[in-house]
Amino acid sequence: MKAYELITETVLRKTYLRVIHAAWFGIYAAVFLIPFPPDRCSWGSFVFVWSGCLLPLLLSAGIFGNDVASGRISLLITKPIRLGELYIYRLIGLSLQGAVHLIAVGTLILILHRLTNRGSTENFLAWLLVSWLIFNTWAALSTTLSVVVKREHNAMLLFFTAGVVIFVLSFVVSFYPDHRLTAVFLGVVRWACPPVELMGQMGLGLASLRQSLDSAAHSLMLTVLYSAVGIILLSKREFKYAREG
Repeated sequence: MKAYELITETVLRKTYLRVIHAAWFGIYAAVFLIPFPPDRCSWGSFVFVWSGCLLPLLLSAGIFGNDVASGRISLLITKPIRLGELYIYRLIGLSLQGAVHLIAVGTLILILHRLTNRGSTENFLAWLLVSWLIFNTWAALSTTLSVVVKREHNAMLLFFTAGVVIFVLSFVVSFYPDHRLTAVFLGVVRWACPPVELMGQMGLGLASLRQSLDSAAHSLMLTVLYSAVGIILLSKREFKYAREG
């Protein structure tokens, strides 16, 4: 398959993906029915969590796991395409979905905000940018996990793992704030996991220009790192699968 075909396939591979996009638009419109005062709800932070962090897990569910489980992957690897390209084009397809989704959602929110004056759109463009950056990081991590996890279980596993990490993080910070292991755990979460905290500070406008550039670079480097691991795992998995088939 050529690049365009693979990217298009990623976007259109499942009907429920379009249903998810439509549902997300409906949820944004429905939330606007809640009479938030202008200073109570930040639409930028809502987009960051709802579309930047949660949406990529749903869109990437089974992105490789379904092909591996069904055996379709053995057909893909016979095409004149490198395995690294297969991974990259799939990830580009997710990234483009995220970009188009965020642009459309941002337009919808700005229109509804102008009509209703509900919630706040402060730093909204910055929030859209950090939402797209964190979207790519989560998408790369979930896509890599899909290489080794069957079906759509990669999204569910990542969702629950993130929940456990947040719970443990809250626990150790609350009860053992000065413990040496707490500092180690915080460092691992901050620098090895998707940089939700750093991106959030950037969206809130709490980071300087230098800090914002560093945070954006950190998110991009993690996206590349997760992707590199995924490409390596995919190469080993697919060659093994092809020999067994």
